[in-house]
Amino acid sequence: MTAKTTIPISEARRRIFDLARRVQKPGTAYTITEKGRPTVVMLSADEFESLLETVETYRQFPHLDQDSKEAWAEVRQGKALTPNDLRAQKKHVAPRRPSQGKKRHRSRR
Repeated sequence: MTAKTTIPISEARRRIFDLARRVQKPGTAYTITEKGRPTVVMLSADEFESLLETVETYRQFPHLDQDSKEAWAEVRQGKALTPNDLRAQKKHVAPRRPSQGKKRHRSRR
């Protein structure tokens, strides 16, 4: 997330519809405070779903970052083949799926 703004709950109450519209911009979130303390974060449903998917992925594959770095290092060193390499050699790799319209981009860290 990039744009983050902290506002008091009284202001959020007055501006709820404006805030709901603004958080639709990817990377935008509001931290809402009560008596100066953060109590809630407001972000779009898409951003929230993306965060949940990311958390679930890391829960299922806790070493994903390291595994990915190691795999790409092996590819760069010529010790492993990419799916495209396998396709070029006509090995058993599923063909690419045809594009089905506009893809939705999700923010990832």
